[in-house]
Amino acid sequence: MSTLLLRLAAPLQAWGSDSKFEVRQTGREPTKSGVIGLLASALGRGRDEPVDDLAKLTFGVRIDREGEVIRDFHTAHTNVKDVSYVTNRYYLSDAIFLVGLESEDTELLHGLEYALKNPTYPLFLGRRSCPPTLPIVLGISSDDIETSLKNYPYLDSDKRQLKPDRLRIVMDAVGNENVHSVIQDIPVSFSSKKRIFEYRKVKEIYSDLQPKTFGEHDPFAELR
Repeated sequence: MSTLLLRLAAPLQAWGSDSKFEVRQTGREPTKSGVIGLLASALGRGRDEPVDDLAKLTFGVRIDREGEVIRDFHTAHTNVKDVSYVTNRYYLSDAIFLVGLESEDTELLHGLEYALKNPTYPLFLGRRSCPPTLPIVLGISSDDIETSLKNYPYLDSDKRQLKPDRLRIVMDAVGNENVHSVIQDIPVSFSSKKRIFEYRKVKEIYSDLQPKTFGEHDPFAELR
């Protein structure tokens, strides 16, 4: 087994798995469907193309900075003159995630690594208003996903942030072992005519914070 490791960070992210048009929610961490959508965009796949190979990847997220849920609203106009209504959209602000994608097919993982570094379509973290900061790709680990997520160095280099004693990890559960929740975020079809998502069992585990030496925080480092 090998694991492709990604860093997903941005001023705003949005990971909805259960949203209506008027209220667009966000989860507290990336969804599998959202990350597979990111991979499909990088590969240049259209909405009607299959993503079965990507959906089979074992998926996990380590939360290095939880972020803060914020609300924005938009006034939407209808076809009826002078009639409008308000939609509420929720985002995660200032969050940082370590994402792992595990497979026995190392060729597939290397192909995804190349595509993310040379994407066909623009990449977004859940919505078009949420472009990612760099780097996205952290490399391919020769360990399984759980070991990789537990052992990779802490990603939050901001000295002003209070470092946690341990990090939360949310990942695919095998069978009924330690199932924490069930989420409908395995994409079967991204087609605009009919989007289809299946359910996924997830578990939550924790990892002790790995030590790391930090340099001085530079808020403009991402822009260089």
